[in-house]
Amino acid sequence: MKKNLCLNVPIPFGSDPSLEPFAPQIAARRQRTERVLQKLTENKITIEDFASGHEYFGLHRTRGKWIFREWAPNANSITLVGDFSNWEVKEEFRLENLDHGIKEIELPAEVLCHGMHYAMLVEWPGGSGLRIPAFARKVSQDEHSKLFTAMVWEPEEKYTFKNPSPPRPGGMLIYEAHIGMAQEEEKIGTFKEFREKILPKVVAGGYNTLQLMAVVNHPYYASFGYHVANFFAIADRFGTPEEFKELVDAAHGMGVRVIIDLVHSHAVRNEAEGLGRIDGSRSTYFHEGIRGIHPTWDSLCFDYSKPEVLHLLLSNCRFWLDEYKVDGFRFDGVTSMLYFDHGIGRNFVSLEDYFGSNVDEDALAYLPLANKVIHTVRPDAVTIAEDVSGMPGLAAPLAEGGAGFDYRMAMGVTDTWFKMLDLRDEEWDLFQLYHELTNHRRDERTVSYVECHDQALVGGKSAFFAMAGHEVYFSMHLNSNNPVIDRAVALHKMMRLATAATGQFGYLNFMGNEFGHPEWIDFPREGNNWSCKHARRQWSLSEDPTLRFNGLLKFDRAVMELVGREGFYDTAPQCARIDKEAKVLIFERGGYWFLFNFHHACSCAGYSFEALPGEYESVLCSDCREFNGFGNVEFPHRYWTIKNPHGTKLSVYLPCRTALVLRRVTE
Repeated sequence: MKKNLCLNVPIPFGSDPSLEPFAPQIAARRQRTERVLQKLTENKITIEDFASGHEYFGLHRTRGKWIFREWAPNANSITLVGDFSNWEVKEEFRLENLDHGIKEIELPAEVLCHGMHYAMLVEWPGGSGLRIPAFARKVSQDEHSKLFTAMVWEPEEKYTFKNPSPPRPGGMLIYEAHIGMAQEEEKIGTFKEFREKILPKVVAGGYNTLQLMAVVNHPYYASFGYHVANFFAIADRFGTPEEFKELVDAAHGMGVRVIIDLVHSHAVRNEAEGLGRIDGSRSTYFHEGIRGIHPTWDSLCFDYSKPEVLHLLLSNCRFWLDEYKVDGFRFDGVTSMLYFDHGIGRNFVSLEDYFGSNVDEDALAYLPLANKVIHTVRPDAVTIAEDVSGMPGLAAPLAEGGAGFDYRMAMGVTDTWFKMLDLRDEEWDLFQLYHELTNHRRDERTVSYVECHDQALVGGKSAFFAMAGHEVYFSMHLNSNNPVIDRAVALHKMMRLATAATGQFGYLNFMGNEFGHPEWIDFPREGNNWSCKHARRQWSLSEDPTLRFNGLLKFDRAVMELVGREGFYDTAPQCARIDKEAKVLIFERGGYWFLFNFHHACSCAGYSFEALPGEYESVLCSDCREFNGFGNVEFPHRYWTIKNPHGTKLSVYLPCRTALVLRRVTE
């Protein structure tokens, strides 16, 4: 087995026999990463030291003066303008030219002060324009002019973190949330409001990881945070850097880790607000021509072959760890990074799809370096890849030759659930379902989910809304006796329990979906008259004991309490029975037996299956009345195995559309 001399990791040719035909391509990829690493560090510094561009570029106060630097190779000149110059162009604020396209200026301490707005006036061959520095740490929008400018952020009292990050859990229970739409009021929420009102709900729900979307600054709110303009700036509409730090610190104090969405797959096309033509050239950070424009997202695609681009992105990884003490990242749009066609309309059906000419090898070389930086700076940090293609080795450890992600999103799970919802219940294939719930490469951990924010955006529906339809507006009262709602409530509970219980070390829920939040997500935009009506969460629905949302919330908390027990995710699920006719699925994990009857009409009286001998007790039942069930199952209840010539059997009553969890208490 060959060794990667720089990264000191083996190439896992033998870990998966199916990859042996592609050993040359795998070796070439590792060698490319070695060459990139050597080019960036020149074997003089570490990659994590290289990833400290945020301490060199941008605006910094040091040794009684201000220093500002920017990389702008196409610019003839850069002049700082702002409140300090009455927004007039003055020669004393013109930057000096250094080597390699870098420009710099030193200013006396009294010239700038906290809260001042500023920008760069960049002149290039054939034009000029105001630009925001690439490494700006605070960017704000004027309420009246709507123009974005950088801001000097140097408060007299910077926030001091009080709480250490909680230990990395054995199984991640992730609560995906969006700061702006987390409030019930029809408005944009803030970091402060989230900390005071929503964070306690996350803790009460039993989740141990908070995944925050749209934290990095983006000019268009309705982009959901995926059209990033300023990669080192907090989303100003939600509050200040100090308020975000206080939120992260508060979460840590409550035992919850915080990860954020990191979008390194593309950037917003905006020129005045972002990196597009920051020095007059479209190709400073991005590919030239059509390759530099994402055909679906209408955004700019990074050129990962450029050291300066890697400097920016790797430094961005380290910045959020250093400055805001976040505990890791969900890398968005990894599939788009990996392939020249961005994976659009492509079905990845064979291994050849992962090793052909369609793969962007420069992007694939960047990802292991990003993970190396992150895990060196913070060994306990977590990285998650959002990749629908299934690229081999993406979530394998660096030590085994992988790209180093700790997890990948199990995107096939949610696709399977929603495809099943398009079928009649009688057509559900439990063999296919269980296969997808447990399908993962042996060298990878995954995060499973019924749905994330994607399924609830305009044009789609959450799982509960897809099942309940417009009946959700009329029949969610406890005595509604509506068969459509009865089905939606029952299956919602079963889907979430089955997904969480089979997860390969991780489970995710998007805020509000735990209680079946109705309707879709639609951010304020011209098409809806800038309304926030559908960009909020109606928490009061789950808090009303007369509504069935409340029972769904209670069930979700019971599920999180169960799968969140120490050691639950240490073992893999073991299938005990899949009954095609009865629509029964049974599997065991960590000493718990999970029984599901997905049949729409037939209950199973005295349903028997093989089990270890002894006494069992029921620890969770979806049919309990407190969970909107019918109370047809005696709970709690004890069961004893019976030995017969065919083995040791356990017999239970399992009503239709019911899940039951048993635990073996004695042999």
